[in-house]
Amino acid sequence: QVQLVESGGGLVRPGGSLRLSCVGSRIIFSIYNMGWYRQAPGKQRELVATITSGRSTNYADSVKGRFTISRDNAKNTVYLQMDSLRPEDTAVYYCNAVSTLDRQRESWGQGTQVTVSS
Repeated sequence: QVQLVESGGGLVRPGGSLRLSCVGSRIIFSIYNMGWYRQAPGKQRELVATITSGRSTNYADSVKGRFTISRDNAKNTVYLQMDSLRPEDTAVYYCNAVSTLDRQRESWGQGTQVTVSS
């Protein structure tokens, strides 16, 4: 049973920054590809950023150049550094993990709310 817990969400002003964290437990963290997704009210869940077991990264065009995904395997943690935040970044952000050894092993965190407003 993989467990993921997000934290770091909150209310920030446009142009501000926020760093989200996702801690995994009951998981061999280093073998998991990790990702951040978000879902705004009334909208479909969308991929924000991914980082593979090999530390390759990928970003949605909407956040490229503003967000940075990273991981610290020693701490079983993946981060999402969010800079130059915009109101359209407002959403619930979810952490995702997929085992590279068993692609059917996929887990989600409970989500953390990010609100960008003046």
